[in-house]
Amino acid sequence: MKTYLILDFTITDMETFMIYVREIPAHIKRHNGRYIVEGVKPDGIEGDWQPETIVVLEFPSPEDARAFLKDPEIQPVFAIRHKSTISKLILVEGGSWRDGIR
Repeated sequence: MKTYLILDFTITDMETFMIYVREIPAHIKRHNGRYIVEGVKPDGIEGDWQPETIVVLEFPSPEDARAFLKDPEIQPVFAIRHKSTISKLILVEGGSWRDGIR
């Protein structure tokens, strides 16, 4: 089942963040992931959620997404993101409540 990582972040140190931007794509690809949305400024339509910048990554399975998140080689790259942004990350498995997924 396709799985998505959705990242909402605010950049606090652009110079450091650009190191992350250069390094992260190879790690995403190595785990069979791909960008669906890459650093887009969203337009808040409803509710009080006001995300700054959105990234959506798609992986073929939850196992691929979790392997990406736990890969020891990528932890220093994640540390760069943590140092240069305020970020929130969620994992969402594809599917529908109509299919019995809750």
